[in-house]
This record gives sequence, C-alpha cells and structure tokens, in this order.
Amino acid sequence: MSHVVVIEDEGTVRDVVRFHLERAGFRVSAYETVPAAQEALVGADALVLDWMLPGESGLTFLRRLRSDPALRRLPVLMLTARAAEAERVEGLESGADDYLTKPFSAAELVARVRALLRRSLPDVPPQLSNGPLVLDLGAADARLSGQGLPLTRREFDLLAFLAAHIGRVYSRAELLDRVWGPDFLGGERTVDQHVTQLRAHLGDDPARPRFLETVRGKGYRMRPWTGEA
Repeated sequence: MSHVVVIEDEGTVRDVVRFHLERAGFRVSAYETVPAAQEALVGADALVLDWMLPGESGLTFLRRLRSDPALRRLPVLMLTARAAEAERVEGLESGADDYLTKPFSAAELVARVRALLRRSLPDVPPQLSNGPLVLDLGAADARLSGQGLPLTRREFDLLAFLAAHIGRVYSRAELLDRVWGPDFLGGERTVDQHVTQLRAHLGDDPARPRFLETVRGKGYRMRPWTGEA
C-alpha cells in the first residue's frame, strides 16, 4: 500500500484529500505544517503539498526538499488556489512533479497521485540477478545456479519485485498492492503462502535465509547475496 503524505493547512481541504486518497486505497498521513510532517516524509511514496502554508510556504519547502539527498526524488503534487500560468510554471520549476488547482475533483486528485507513483517506479533492467539467482523478466524465467525454477506466474512476479528492490523491507499489505494489485480481494495470508512456496523452490531455510528474509513485525525483503547462509 503506497504511503502518501499530505501537507495542507486548511482543515476542510486536508480532510477531503485524506478521505479520497484513503478511499482509493492509499495509506495517508495528513499534517497542517511542514515541521509536523517532517518525520513522516522519510519512506513516503508521494507528497501532496499545499503552496500557501503557515510559517514556511510550500514552495520554499519544496526548494529545500529538492536539495535534500534523502528526499529529492520524492514525487510531489503541488496543490494550490494559484491558477495563473506564471505561478504554475514557478511551482514546476521549483521541483513539483505535477500541479493541481483548487477547487479540484476527487477523481482527478486520485488519478494524478497514481500517475506520479507510476512515473516514480525505478527503471528495472530486463534481467535481475542476486548471486546465483537470475531472473529474465521478459521470458518470466527464473534460474538458480543455472537450473530452472518451476514458478507460477504470481510466484515469479513476487520474486521479481523483491529482487528489483534488494534490501528494502515491504509489508504484506504493500506486497499485495504492488504485486497482486489494489483490486485483489484476498488477504495478507496470501503473501505468506507464496513466500513459503518460493522458499521451497529456492531451498531457503526461514531460520537462515539466503534470499527471502522475514523481518519481524515489518514484512519481507530480498537479502543481498553474500554466499551460503
């Protein structure tokens, strides 16, 4: 489940944005000011940022954010009542990825956030590897030490997603959203079952994993290859 941070000082607008994004399946953290939101920005997937904020304006904060190595790639949707072309250009040139003027429709808000998230996905090479594990994304073929793995399509998709983000922990809910899609009706136990099946194919011991590691209370990750566990 993608995490969207909202910084909007007008309470009614903030509540509307939160409601429609949560209804669309996003996890939302909403704040009135930049300082209040600072901690939540670490690990966020996108930011909806109001231009006019108390204290530090959204535009000033955006310029500062783009100079922060840890946050400069965070997708930002600028939300504002400023509709003049010159002001839209100023927002975009200051680092906004997209621009939405008030009043706005719920459908357009959700569509623009989804588009931001799609554009922010990292470029994935046609082949992924982690030690002896090699995945050909075009052919949906997985091999371990040269031997083909008899994976189902969903097993392959899950393995490929984790292999494309080595070292990063994803919760079960996030994996359901990214691999199965937001319309999937199954529960988080589905992820556990597929991880168990993948471990069987990989010969992975859950207690001493070479590839798929359970991070207690958080989810799963693909370990960087360091040799036999």
